[in-house]
This record gives sequence, structure tokens and C-alpha cells, in this order.
Amino acid sequence: MGAVVEIFGPALRQTVTVFTDAAGFYSATGLLPGLYTIKATAPSFLPALRERIGLRPGATLNINLTVKTLLDAVQLAPARAASDDDDWKWTLRSAANRPILRVLDDPSSAVEQPDRQIRGSLSLLAGSAGDGYGSDSDVSTGFTLERSIFSDSRVGMSGGLGYGEGVPSAILRASYSHRLPNGSEPSLAITMRRFTSGDPDLHNATLQSLALSAGDDLSVGDVLELKFGSELQTIQFLGRVTALRPYGSADLHLSPNTVLEYGYATSVPSTRAEKGFDTTPADLSEANPRVSMAGFAPKLERAHHQELNLSRRMGNTNLQLAAFYDRVGDTALTGTGAVSSASGFLLPDMYSGTFSFTGKTLDASGMRVVLQRKLSADLTATLDYAFGGTLDLVKPDVPLQNASPWIMTQRRHALAAKFSGTVPRSHTRWIASYRWVNHTALTPVDMFNASPGQSDPFLSFFVRQPLPCMPGHMEAILDVRNLLAQGYVPVMGQDGQTVYLVQAARSVRGGLAFTF
Repeated sequence: MGAVVEIFGPALRQTVTVFTDAAGFYSATGLLPGLYTIKATAPSFLPALRERIGLRPGATLNINLTVKTLLDAVQLAPARAASDDDDWKWTLRSAANRPILRVLDDPSSAVEQPDRQIRGSLSLLAGSAGDGYGSDSDVSTGFTLERSIFSDSRVGMSGGLGYGEGVPSAILRASYSHRLPNGSEPSLAITMRRFTSGDPDLHNATLQSLALSAGDDLSVGDVLELKFGSELQTIQFLGRVTALRPYGSADLHLSPNTVLEYGYATSVPSTRAEKGFDTTPADLSEANPRVSMAGFAPKLERAHHQELNLSRRMGNTNLQLAAFYDRVGDTALTGTGAVSSASGFLLPDMYSGTFSFTGKTLDASGMRVVLQRKLSADLTATLDYAFGGTLDLVKPDVPLQNASPWIMTQRRHALAAKFSGTVPRSHTRWIASYRWVNHTALTPVDMFNASPGQSDPFLSFFVRQPLPCMPGHMEAILDVRNLLAQGYVPVMGQDGQTVYLVQAARSVRGGLAFTF
């Protein structure tokens, strides 16, 4: 009762929507001959879809649709008992998302896991991603699947689909890796993304990207560890732009507890490594591509990051000292508020209320100190201090179309505290962090930070709660970023209304995920 039935077809000028009666029946009359698609949705149920339904002149069709509960969908997957020491962390970790720079992990916490031939996950999330173009879908479904081949190779598929009242978006990634006898592990991946703008000024233009990435890591004796690779990325949107994204690092093990590392990166690292990649929006707007618009042409952010750091372990404490240099051209800044792309310099997301704006070049050096301590088996505390350059608006209340000349590199201090752990009885995994900046800033201080001190700006928290009463390994997810909506810099929009440039827009996402 009360389910929404939507009928789509090329013969219709607009979608026909009807509702089921108390017995679950629906009826739609007056349809022209042709091919149709029918979708049924209802609260607390998964959508049902029937495609390519042919209607002949004068004919009547009875189309039965069945909507399933989430429990029904879970029971379709092979169930397995949840393992308390499952080290896979629910999702695949691709080579492109490996942290390039990090503090040493505690070897005493590593647990040898039995290798499973097939691993997979499925997630159903809702809420605003709040991070810009293509992130407007209010519901998304993500999946990952990995299979071991001959014990030395792995193939994987992962992807996501955003849908609902917003504009649909989709991503699909295929990867392959192979471990050689000498210890190196070359990998290859191809990623396709597609999402559409709902802005009529852009004529519903579709942004499509194709990325081909390759990487390898190898060890030279027990002293030197090398990681390197690159990604060739091309984007089609009101024109075409192409970029090569190389990365690399060299770790010199001075002693069993001391590592000196040099790293080079051209992409901002994703914060999803420790949260699980099934929490990422379908379009991966929090990672790549970082794109804005100028003169109705796409602008791809081009970044270069170099870093030298020294990591030292002292019992349950890790300490990292780092010096870095960043140069980021055509910086993709994030804003929030109702704007239009009519002038050709804003890339709006009509549904999430955010937009991308091309900023000046960020060119600055900086330093970082990270102190991480394992307080207990279930609780870890991290303190991160950084001093470096950010982009900031030096003139307040300037019109947005005139803001670019007033965006300049400024020196800022940032201090972050992060706690993470697991609740023993309920096995709840959680992360809570707060990153403070001593003055306004449009970009994060130390935006390439990939150490354990990495965290979202301002007050954020994340929770994964296993649901033992459900079949298989099922979890509830809650992800909140910038809960207090801090760091909003006001500017005057084109219509005279106030809009804001932000480091991170406030967003709330939640849903369910299960693995097999």
C-alpha cells in the first residue's frame, strides 16, 4: 500500500507517477504505444525495476513488481560467521589509494589471516556527500569483489551507483595485481566515472572520466623499499583535459624502529583508507577528479607534493617529523550556497548545495609533527601539528565573481586530535577527530597529509556498528563531517545572496554494509 510506481518512456513528455492502493494494485491509462521502464519504490524497501516493456496499440499489460526488504537482499548473498579479527576491513584497498607516506604500523598488532579466495561487500548509503560536482544523489549503492588467482594474483571489481531524487552518478573500477618471486607486486587498474549536472545553464552536460593507473612496489634487501606508479586521467566535460598523475616513495630503514622516507605525489590522498571505501560517494568526489570550471571550460587541479619525513617507534608510541613543499595549480575550491553557472566560472551541484570554484596557485612549504600512541588494545590517540600554506580570501565580503584576485597564499597553524578504537563487547569501530586552524582558510593546512594524523577539517566522527542479529557480516555506518559547519568564509553571490567558501562542507551519510 502506498508504493510509488513511476513509468518512463520516450513517448512520454514527463514521468507518469501512480500509487498502489490498499491491496497493492496500481493502474496507469492513456499510454501511447512504445517501450517503457517501470520503477516501484516504497519506504524501507529496495527499489524494483522492469525495463524494455513493449506496449502495442490497444493492448493492456499486467506488470507485477516485487519490492524486497534489505533482509531479503542480504539473504541472497552467501552468509558467513563474522570474525572478530577480520583484518580485511570490509572493502578492497586499491593500489591507487595506498597511503604514500605513513608512520610505522605496530607489528605486534598484525594478525596472520587465512587467505580467502573470494571477498566482497555491498553497501547502501543515504545522505548528502557535500563535496561538489556529481555528489548530489541522495541514495547510493556500492560494491566490491575480489578474487584470488593461483594464490599470487588478484583481480577485483568495485563500483557505485548514486540515484534517488538527485542526478544519477556511477563509477566502475577493475584492477589486477600479481606478486612476483622477488617480492615486488605490480598492479594495473582502470576506472570509469560518469555523472551529470542538473544545471540548465550547462544543458545537463555529462562529466565523464577514464583513468588508467599502474604501480609497483619492491624491496632492495631489508634496507630500501620503493613504491612508484602513475595514473593517466582524461576528462570529457564541455571540452577535454588530460593529466598524468605520477607518485612514488623511497623508504630507507635506518634501524628496525626508524625509517627515513622521501615521497612525491600529484593527487590529494583519500581519507577513506581507515573508514572503508564503501563509505565513499559513488562519484568519489572526495578524491578524484578534482575539477572546476572557468570560461565554460573544465579546469583540472594540477598538484605537486614533495615530502621528507623521519618516523621513529618507541614502544607503543610512533613519532613522525616531516618537511614538505606543495605547489597546486588551478586549485578546486569548494563552496556552498545556491549559485548558477550562467557566467561560466562556477561548477554547481544543484542538489547538495555545493559548487567548485577555481582558486589561485598554492605555492608553499611546511612542516608536520605527528605523535601517535596506542593507549590500549582498543584505543589509539593521535596528535598532529602542521604549519604551512593555505589559500585564503584576504578581503571580506567580496563579490564571488571578483574573489579570485583576493585569494592568496597565507601561512597557518593547524592542530588536530584524533581518537579511534573498538568497543570490546559490541565491536563498534569508531573515529572521532577535531582539526583546528588558527585563522580562516579555504584549503586545509598540509592537504597532502597521509600520516595517521590525517583527519577531516573541524569536528568529524565515524561509526561502524556490526549487527549480530542479522545474517552474514552486516554493519550500520554513520559518517559525519564538519558537524558544526565551521570554517565558512562568506562571499557575495551573483544574485546578492551570501554564499560561502569552505574547506569541507558539513555532510551526514549513513546506511548499511555487509561483506561475504
